[in-house]
Amino acid sequence: MYEEESGDWCGGGREMEGGLTSSELAGFGVGTLLLWATLSAPKLDALFSASQRSSLGMCKRCGDLRMIACSRCKGTGYVKSSRPFSFNLMDDLYQWIDGTESKANSIRCSKCQARGRFSCPSCSDIPQA
Repeated sequence: MYEEESGDWCGGGREMEGGLTSSELAGFGVGTLLLWATLSAPKLDALFSASQRSSLGMCKRCGDLRMIACSRCKGTGYVKSSRPFSFNLMDDLYQWIDGTESKANSIRCSKCQARGRFSCPSCSDIPQA
């Protein structure tokens, strides 16, 4: 679209104060919404799964498995060693592609004593019928 007053070509969006067009502002809004959805997805998933377990009469935390995964090692029993400058891009890339975790660069999880799980505090003390 050509503006005759200024002699410039205009891309369709009108500039607002601060130099942002309406299209850029909409892009920031959509980006913010997507970031919020990405960051809140695990919490929403936990909320929905607890709701479903409750409606089925199951334990809200473990789903009647009587075990929950360790939050530090995520159920593997091992955590990466935290040495200074221990980042190795190629090893991390191969582990991501292969799906396996190298135990050579890992140490035993001290939170769960390398078991990867705990007894569920909500239902483990309830006797089974």
